[in-house]
Amino acid sequence: MSRQRVVPRVLSIAGTDPTGGAGIQADLKSIAANGGYGMAVVTALVAQNTHGVRAVHVPPPAFLAQQLDAVSDDVEIDAVKIGMLGTAEVIGAVADWLDRVRPPLVVLDPVAVATSGDRLLDADAEDALRRLVSQADLVTPNIPELAVLAESTVAVSWEEALAQAGRVAARHGVRVLAKGGHLTGEHLPDALVEAVDGAVSVTEFPGLRIATRNTHGTGCSLSSAVATRVAATGDWVRAAAESKQWLAESIRHGSELEVGTGNGPISHFAGLWRRGGTTTAPTAEDVESAWWNEIGGLRADIDDLPFVRGLGDGTLPRDEFLGFLAQDALYLRDYARVLADSARLAPASDELVFWADSAQGAIAGELQLHESWLTEEALRTVEPDPATTAYLNHLLATAARGDYRVLAAALLPCFWIYQDVGERLHALSHERHPYRSWLDTYADPAFAAATRRAIGIVTELAATSDEATRRAMGLAFRESAAHERAFFAARRGTPRA
Repeated sequence: MSRQRVVPRVLSIAGTDPTGGAGIQADLKSIAANGGYGMAVVTALVAQNTHGVRAVHVPPPAFLAQQLDAVSDDVEIDAVKIGMLGTAEVIGAVADWLDRVRPPLVVLDPVAVATSGDRLLDADAEDALRRLVSQADLVTPNIPELAVLAESTVAVSWEEALAQAGRVAARHGVRVLAKGGHLTGEHLPDALVEAVDGAVSVTEFPGLRIATRNTHGTGCSLSSAVATRVAATGDWVRAAAESKQWLAESIRHGSELEVGTGNGPISHFAGLWRRGGTTTAPTAEDVESAWWNEIGGLRADIDDLPFVRGLGDGTLPRDEFLGFLAQDALYLRDYARVLADSARLAPASDELVFWADSAQGAIAGELQLHESWLTEEALRTVEPDPATTAYLNHLLATAARGDYRVLAAALLPCFWIYQDVGERLHALSHERHPYRSWLDTYADPAFAAATRRAIGIVTELAATSDEATRRAMGLAFRESAAHERAFFAARRGTPRA
């Protein structure tokens, strides 16, 4: 085999099924559902539905060869899954291509017997199919097809099926995935059978029969899944076990599709839909743009507040400015503790350092500025007003819940909104502005860099989280933004007469 691939490139060589439940259509779904990139070369056009096959059109073998060459001339193939071939000439074209290209991994699903028990191949084609087995790494016959390969009568017990699989494995030097689906009873075993150094090795995978008529295309789907997973891992036993587990889940949910009135298809993507959903995950840039736009009204409200306008043009009474600084000092003390909590919860060391540095800055930097404006007595006697209390309660409660991602989102507005407001306020600073020293702090490049870093951390966390966590993060962010507005709004900002 070639090196294992994160996303294996898997080629299906098979017939079609216009209902999508079997053949190439099922192969492509199976390959995708199991983590691969699927490609398809058509051997036959089949008119069928969930009740059965009505007609088959086989294109000329020369055209089949052209399809195969077109793919392999351009794409490096990691695995090949072979399904319906139909005639000895078609089998010969595929065999010749395998000899020329030598793909690293070949899984053959020897489609030879219909569900009804009818033979799908004439004697010459069956002989050609048995010769093709030797060019495969794995064959995945059902019990009637296993009998064709073993040139025996159809097995009526699991033990007899395993014996036939052992003979095929030894005769052709191939692995055999024996399947018990055609047997009666509640138990539904499969087994990976190999001939190693003259001895037959059997690895069984137990299973239980699922009461459903949605089994159309199970053979196609299982063989494609195994081909994909082996190409990804290089482990035959693991690939077979995981593929069987995936197939059982897909069978259980097949009836939910409500496709056809006969033997319906399996639901290839049921597990992905249930665990991952169908919502496209946003990028960090998408999150940043969406969240910023969502609080656009809040930001406009802040800009229009009398306090902010008075702070910007210098008409804000000094006592109201000092009152704002006193509340901000109270806020920063607990805010620093919440930043420290975020550092404690951060899984990445660089994020831990960022939040810890921010906690230190909240105390050593911004609080120092407050103290340059306020007396010790004022700082000691000030009581938090309702807006300060509500904001801190929100942050402390979020920290107590212990979800780092949601806490980081709740902390972001204190960086982002302050930096945004500050940029516009700093533009109004001048030598005679009464609050110049305060406005000039917003021009600090370190604070701008810290804000950019906070935005980057939080939006990346949101982009890589599940949908429920991302919603919780967005809610925490918007709640903090609303508290930012309330914090500014609590200052009356009445201009001096």
